Amino acid sequence: MAISDNLHRIQDRILSALARSGRTANSVTLVAVTKTVGIREVQELYRLGITNFGESRVQAVEPKKGVLDSGVTWHMIGNIQRRKCKDVVRLFDCVDAVDRIELAEELGLRAGDRPSPLPVLIEVNVSGEESKHGFAVEVLPQALEQMRAIAALQVEGLMTMAPFFDNAEQARPIFAELRTLADRFGLKRVSMGMSNDFEVAIEEGSTEVRIGSALLE
Repeated sequence: MAISDNLHRIQDRILSALARSGRTANSVTLVAVTKTVGIREVQELYRLGITNFGESRVQAVEPKKGVLDSGVTWHMIGNIQRRKCKDVVRLFDCVDAVDRIELAEELGLRAGDRPSPLPVLIEVNVSGEESKHGFAVEVLPQALEQMRAIAALQVEGLMTMAPFFDNAEQARPIFAELRTLADRFGLKRVSMGMSNDFEVAIEEGSTEVRIGSALLE
């Protein structure tokens, strides 16, 4: 199936989820996760109006950036090794999965020469799964305080990944808890929801969804 058909279908589902939750049509950002595809697919998505792209590897983003015009936001969505922070700061517009203080400190050090602070999201392990990255809910207040003290970073919100459920409804409590945490701390960006559960995430207040397989397969 063509990317354009997939995109239109996903956009319709996003609009329906927004309508069910009484939200406006422009209150969710679609981040196209392009880590499994090449330049041609990225160019096609851009032609179709997508301006937010998610990548998880430094070496994959540079050639893709080079073929697009300005007005594109590149999201680092993967786990970051500290030695890669210099390149991450150089190549990405925001970091959507800061999962430990040591990483935040290194990003802050490397982002010191930027004209404005680097936007970041704090990854929260709401589900408590050992296999998931991110801060435990109970240590989030302390982590947020420490990260807000890093001048070169701008903490804009929270993100989480729910476990994969056969029934996306099972993820609803996880999404609801992240939204509650974001509201508690006055954070506007709430990144949650992927190909298998983004509609439930939107209904629970997600402001950006990360879609890969449903868009590109």
